[in-house]
Amino acid sequence: MIDVTFFLQNDNFIGYELKGHSDYAEVGSDIVCAAVSSAVYLTANNITDFLNVNADVTVSDGYMKLTANDERATPLIKGLYAHLLQLQEQYNNDILVKTTEV
Repeated sequence: MIDVTFFLQNDNFIGYELKGHSDYAEVGSDIVCAAVSSAVYLTANNITDFLNVNADVTVSDGYMKLTANDERATPLIKGLYAHLLQLQEQYNNDILVKTTEV
C-alpha cells in the first residue's frame, strides 16, 4: 500500500511524505503507482523548478518527502492532496492519504 502523509502547519499544507508501493499490478503495469508517482513528481518539480521554492526533497525507491515552508507551494500541495484523495476513493486498498500537524 502507498501511504501518503501531508504535513500541515497552522492549517497550511507545507509538505508530504510518500512511502511504499501499491502492488495493484505487476511493475510496469501498475496504474495506481503510475498515477501517484506522476502526481507527486509533477508537484515537486513545479514547486522547485517553476516556483523556485527552496524545498527539501528526498527521493528513493518507494519514497518521497518534500517540505517547503513557503506559502507559494501551499496551493500545489493542497491540489496534490485533493487529487490523491480522489485516487484513494477509487483504490482504497492501494493508497492511504492522511494529514498530520507539525
